Amino acid sequence: MNNNPHDILIRPLLTEKITSLRDKKNCVSFVVSNRATRIDIGQAVEAVLKVKVKSVNVMNVKGKPKRQGRFVGRRANWKKAIITLIEGEKVDLYESA
Repeated sequence: MNNNPHDILIRPLLTEKITSLRDKKNCVSFVVSNRATRIDIGQAVEAVLKVKVKSVNVMNVKGKPKRQGRFVGRRANWKKAIITLIEGEKVDLYESA
């Protein structure tokens, strides 16, 4: 998948678990394209954020079943990537003013 890096990284993911991983293990997390591979994700992070990537872990998240009245549906499946950065690298993506 040779796409634009901005097509691979959809949005940053910010949860309590990710915040603790960021502090302890120097990790960042993104919601990524369902078709992206580990190599694509690592290259996209290096290109967009200008940091060196140590490892990439990827998880497929199943969409939850939801209903509204008598109509039943599902939320979309999505892919989550946790990227571990090399020591000394830092991303100011999550810092607020």
